[in-house]
Parts: sequence; C-alpha cells; structure tokens
Amino acid sequence: MNYTIITDTSSNLPSAILKEYNIRIVPLSYHYEGKEHICTDLSEFDADRYYDALRKRTTVTTSLASIQSFLDCFEEELEAGNDILFIGMSSGISGTFHSAENAAEEILERYPERKILLLDTLAASFGEGLIVMDAIQMKQKGCSLEETYAALEAEVPKMIQIFTVEDLGYLHRGGRISGATAVIGSVLHINPILKGSAEGQIVTAGKVRGRKRALLTLADCYKKQVVNAEKQVVCISHCGAADDAAFLADAIREAKEPGSILIEKHEPVTGSHVGPGAIALFFKGDKSITD
Repeated sequence: MNYTIITDTSSNLPSAILKEYNIRIVPLSYHYEGKEHICTDLSEFDADRYYDALRKRTTVTTSLASIQSFLDCFEEELEAGNDILFIGMSSGISGTFHSAENAAEEILERYPERKILLLDTLAASFGEGLIVMDAIQMKQKGCSLEETYAALEAEVPKMIQIFTVEDLGYLHRGGRISGATAVIGSVLHINPILKGSAEGQIVTAGKVRGRKRALLTLADCYKKQVVNAEKQVVCISHCGAADDAAFLADAIREAKEPGSILIEKHEPVTGSHVGPGAIALFFKGDKSITD
C-alpha cells in the first residue's frame, strides 16, 4: 500500500481534502495581467476578482503541465520508495496527461523497481476530482495500487459531467461553437447545455432559452441519470456564480437527495475556457438514460 496519489490542479479539489489525505498536485498555469500564475490552493484563489476580470475581457492564456513538472514530482516519490497512482484530466481536452505519460516512461528507466500507474479520467474539474476521492477511500481501506487502479477504471465511464455557460464567446474562442451560433445565442439568450463525451471531449447536449431554465435542465439530467444518489457526493463548480450554484444545489436536493453536495469555485485554468458564469454539475449515473 506504499503508493502516493497524485493529480493535477484541474481536479478542482478543496485544499482541505488535498492536505488531509496528502494528495500531491501538479499545477497547470495561466497568464494574465502580465504575470504567470498557478493555483494550488483554492482557498487562496480570489475567484470573484478573476472572473470579473474575464467579464471585462481581460485576456487569459493557459499552459498544460510540463513534462519537467511531472519528472520533479515523480522523482521525489520514487526516491522515497513510493509507487505512484496519477489521476489526470482528460487527454481529450489537454496535453497534460501525455506529459505525465512521457515523464513516467522516462523516469522509470532510472527506477525500474518502482511502479507508476496513470489513469486518464476522460474528465476535468470535479469529474476528475471525484475519481481522486474514490482513490482516497480505496487506499484508506487498504487496497493495493493495482486494486485501486482497476476499480477506478470501472468508475470512469459512470462519471457524468454536464454544464452551462453564461457567455458563448468563450466556447467560440475555444473552438466549441461557431461564431454565428455565438452571436445568435447571445442575442436570443440561448444557453447551451454541454457534457463530457465518452472520448473525454466537450460536446453539445442541448440548448435552452434563459438562465434559470438551463440550471433546471442540469437538475433534470441529474434526476434522470443519477444512480444510488443517497450514497453519492454530488459536486458543483462555478465560475464566479455562487448564487446560481446554490440554486442548482437546491434543485438537486428537491429532485433526488444525494448523500452530500460539494460546491467549489471552478479552478482558473479550465475556468478560463468555459468563461465567467459557467456552472458545472458532476455525479455518477447511467449515461444510457437520456430522455
């Protein structure tokens, strides 16, 4: 059981959880207002200021986690005699997981007696973070590295990630929708409903008119697709939209009471791609149920 759980900052986990269970994180970086930043502690992240800056059209650029950052992190653990379980964000939306793969291949040549297992969650934000929380529980139960990895692989296809955004322009700049759709949607107050696909990419799941209706659509998706709600931690992340996150949480409780709901600020790197006002919902369910 001598292994360390490592993730990246996309996992969106509260700092208290990371610290309590000694979860190491490899940071993605973002650049705005003339400086490069990393956010490894969400309790210190001023989300309101950051997302307000985005609303004022401040330009933000982001960078994936480098191979060197993984090499440095992995080597510390391997040198200490620990094996590694890395749980990473979707390779379908970022090259970060590939950086981890390249780093693992390189460093294991120097530590052939150690093991590094890499899990592509095909998710981001809490879709990734919930898998990390599963890993924590399994390690606490005494599961081996291999047992934990196998169990997490089985959980990945169950993860449902669904979200809506306030400003379609961010999705357009990220290549998710056309410019014409962005303009028409903004004029008609159309809110896209988006989800994570089986390939770990972002796809459109529908469109509704009006913000409240969009939030209720997320709750309805949860009601239809959630499995064993009473045993689940359901997660909501928001890009400077705490009131809307609270509204969604209430709608979820009314639809089907979960074991608990965790609401957190959406971390700044992937948050810059969905834009201020984005609300995302994460839970485990049956993806075959769509109507």
